[in-house]
Amino acid sequence: MSYNLLKGKRGIIFGALDENSIAWKTAEKVKEEGGTFVLTNAPIAMRMGSIKDLAEKTGSEIIPADATKVEDLENLVEKAVEILGGKIDFVLHSIGMSVNVRKGNHYTDMNYDYTTKGWDVSAVSFHKTMQVLYKKDAMNEWGSIVALSYMAAQRVFPDYNDMADNKAYLESIARSFGYFFGKDKKVRVNTISQSPTPTTAGQGVKGFDGFIAFAEKMSPLGNATAEECANYTLTLFSDLTKKVTLQNLFHDGGFSNTGVSQEVMEKFTEDED
Repeated sequence: MSYNLLKGKRGIIFGALDENSIAWKTAEKVKEEGGTFVLTNAPIAMRMGSIKDLAEKTGSEIIPADATKVEDLENLVEKAVEILGGKIDFVLHSIGMSVNVRKGNHYTDMNYDYTTKGWDVSAVSFHKTMQVLYKKDAMNEWGSIVALSYMAAQRVFPDYNDMADNKAYLESIARSFGYFFGKDKKVRVNTISQSPTPTTAGQGVKGFDGFIAFAEKMSPLGNATAEECANYTLTLFSDLTKKVTLQNLFHDGGFSNTGVSQEVMEKFTEDED
């Protein structure tokens, strides 16, 4: 059922790699709710994924952009405003990558060139995106910018490696830039700390299946799916949340506030027996 939450709203969606990605599902939901958007991803990611299928399905155009390059982002924003016929109402930043994770480097033995690359892609690209939008005055008042995070920004998940640092920095950027975007442009900026979700990117983390199983047992409502995250993202894009900003919003079935669950306690008791 559509409520036309985003009727007449225009946006940019980063990171729709394939149908398992949260960005992909968000794009589908935005379309259902009356919004229009352009899709973007790095050229190399576009070759790996199936973003063209999503563009065809949603009647959207694709503008390739490396989110670590300011000139690419400037071109993206300029073309998006032209294609969509006006300023932007919403942006989804759904980008994350760790070369150290891909290469299997332990957190205590990182390659710092890889660290810098992952930090740039996963977090600094969010600052660059907002800086371009801000300088070009490309956002409508009461617009909404959302980035996807994970709870490893606050708690230790050993195999999440330097992605935890990247997410912590991402959340700090949202608060710091969000302050200025709110004061100067009446634009809100938030991050969503989503349950571990079996996306293509997430599955590259060692022990990710264990993350998912543990979180499922710890969360009173169970893990939030990618589709449920897409629905939540839509509420942040809509006018229903006009005064929500500078927040890291946990969308995790209650995991973040659960010290221990009965299921986990029972599991440890079984192991002792």
